[in-house]
Amino acid sequence: MVSKRARNLGWKLRGTPGENNAITDVGGVLVGSETLNESGGVIRTGVTTILPLGYSTEGRLVCAGIHSLNGNGEMTGSHWIRDAGHFLGPICITNTHSVGIAHHAAVKWMIRHYNQAFADQHLWAIPVIAETSDGVLNDINGQHIREEHVLQALNNARDGAVAEGNTGGGTGMICYEFKGGTGTSSRQVDIAGRTYTFGVLVQANHGRRDWLTILGEPVGMELRDNRLFDRERGSIIVIIATDAPLRPDQLNRLARRAGIGISKTGTPGGNNSGDIFLAFSTANNRPLPKVDEALQRSEHLNDEVLDAAYEAVVDAADESILNAMLAAQDMTTLKPPGHLCKALDAESVTQILRRAGKVYDAPS
Repeated sequence: MVSKRARNLGWKLRGTPGENNAITDVGGVLVGSETLNESGGVIRTGVTTILPLGYSTEGRLVCAGIHSLNGNGEMTGSHWIRDAGHFLGPICITNTHSVGIAHHAAVKWMIRHYNQAFADQHLWAIPVIAETSDGVLNDINGQHIREEHVLQALNNARDGAVAEGNTGGGTGMICYEFKGGTGTSSRQVDIAGRTYTFGVLVQANHGRRDWLTILGEPVGMELRDNRLFDRERGSIIVIIATDAPLRPDQLNRLARRAGIGISKTGTPGGNNSGDIFLAFSTANNRPLPKVDEALQRSEHLNDEVLDAAYEAVVDAADESILNAMLAAQDMTTLKPPGHLCKALDAESVTQILRRAGKVYDAPS
């Protein structure tokens, strides 16, 4: 699925992306989705899944860090990630009222997928399930996500390009009072003679129109049609993946930088917004502790060289939000009914940015 993306419009974005400009540019990371979108109906929701180590059945841990800029939301497994610095299994992102069924389905998937480990050992499954609320555009109280939808999203995860906008968990989301949703981006960075990739995926459902800023320009103050809210009503989930060898404490700091990344599009982190960020590294993934060696060994980057990593995450988070909005399609609201939630108009923004000198001229 090819859609409008900020970089393809000539906007002057910083950094060098990976091949797909997506979180899947981090080797081994797969993304899946299941979209429920009735034409003219009330069901506009879904599930997005991320498999940090693909479909490996060994059951290995990835180091992780977490940060909550504003905690008006949910990410299951966060307490263990904060204590242990790692997690096992998939990440699912859906709507607020579907966290329970997504957790149930993900546990079932883990028991099946890592069947030998669960059969032989006394394991517990703590999958990561995150949410944002789609109740303006979707019949969220109908709880339409079922176990089979989550399992389908887990089983169809792939590498390569990622579907953005009205897809997966982002189907019914709103961003800066425009249609929001799923977005992704990546950066490649040279550190100490090696090239590392930092990928970001967002479920963007946050912000007021007045706040919207693109490449430093207050575009939301010019694009005034089809306003929806008088206050913050949404949230944003940011997932960061990297192949750089980082300790959990370093990944905590990396996750914090997502807050700077989302602020580049203007949000101050509203009181009603759940702004929750997770960072994980595929490097130094390890066997389950019950079968691992007593003496642990790993390599990690020196803190002094991490500025490039922080910059990569900030820029990729910013671009992921823009890609989510550009790929989205118009929807009509359900609560309150009948209002138009417009997608961001790429040409209008490009004209504003061109006046500010922030669009590359087309080759003659």
